[in-house]
Amino acid sequence: MIKSKYQFIDTPALIIDYNIMMKNIEFMQKKADEYGVKLRPHTKTHRMPELAKLQMEAGSGGITVAKVGEAEVMAENGLKDIFIANEIVGINKLERIRELNRKINIRTGVDNKFQIDQLEEVFKNEDKGIEVLIEIEVGENRSGIIKKEDLIDLVNHIKAKNKVILKGVFSHEGRTYNVENVDKCIEESIKSQQRTIECANIIKALGVDIDTISIGATPSLMHSKILPEITEIRPGTYILMDVGQGSAIDDFEKCAATVLATIISKPTEERVVLDTGAKALTAQSRTLGICATLGNGLVKNSDNIRLSRVYDEHGLINNRDFSKKINVGDKIEIIPNHICPVCNLYEKAYLVSGGNVLREVAILGRGKSQ
Repeated sequence: MIKSKYQFIDTPALIIDYNIMMKNIEFMQKKADEYGVKLRPHTKTHRMPELAKLQMEAGSGGITVAKVGEAEVMAENGLKDIFIANEIVGINKLERIRELNRKINIRTGVDNKFQIDQLEEVFKNEDKGIEVLIEIEVGENRSGIIKKEDLIDLVNHIKAKNKVILKGVFSHEGRTYNVENVDKCIEESIKSQQRTIECANIIKALGVDIDTISIGATPSLMHSKILPEITEIRPGTYILMDVGQGSAIDDFEKCAATVLATIISKPTEERVVLDTGAKALTAQSRTLGICATLGNGLVKNSDNIRLSRVYDEHGLINNRDFSKKINVGDKIEIIPNHICPVCNLYEKAYLVSGGNVLREVAILGRGKSQ
């Protein structure tokens, strides 16, 4: 049935199917357990402490965030083991990490000397130093160490510090989003893992006793094996999934999060207008690879009906057959192309099951990007 069961909820609204979400949580925890690695889910996907706690209760060994603000919100709500998988630069931000370090177990990512020097300055009078992981570039062409000589130089720079403690390496195989098929996704994932492990071995050979070799990306971890030397995985989107991730596994039944939308106009026989545009769904899309998306969202329980365009406050569907099946005032659910920025657009999510609202969940990390 194309019409949503949740006609009584006002729109636009973020809806999370509890049962689907819990199956997703259980799936990734089971995989981590099978390979004997720690699962440290990236909570930037949902920014909800309540969902992070569900992941922890299922067996996760801590959480990952991208921003200091996210870490603060999670810590304030009882999450005590946090890794910031990002290069945090700026004395003000590092002083906030210092405050967190006094209360919880926190680590942060690094890839340059400037950052190391700032950390040493901020932590110089602390009894407890700050633990860091070096980011390794594995093909995404983003941040992270690329050259072996630069890695050695940075390790030696850290070894000369008193309060910056090197504990491992981490990487993000984001290039797996853009590969042409699942076999290539697995191949690239293995290459990324091998490079991360090689860099960890270089550090060990320099006499540093590290304990963490961490990888993370949902598409690869849905498909690939995990090499024995890896100690930790950091997928994020798997908990809710979206059109991109559903495309990667050719299954949209695992998509737990949808945006509830109202049909507000049918100006022509084929044009359907929704009250959900870029401010409710974002305008993000992917054009390449196994995570490619068509249009601006997928209508749940439809025969591959996609939004053709979004304006700020309007979404458009141009499909004559679809238009015949719904009326102005009906509410439908849209699976977003990319759920992570969508969660950040809402103050709350409705946790639902079988046509009933179980409870409302505050998105306490919304906007916490500083």
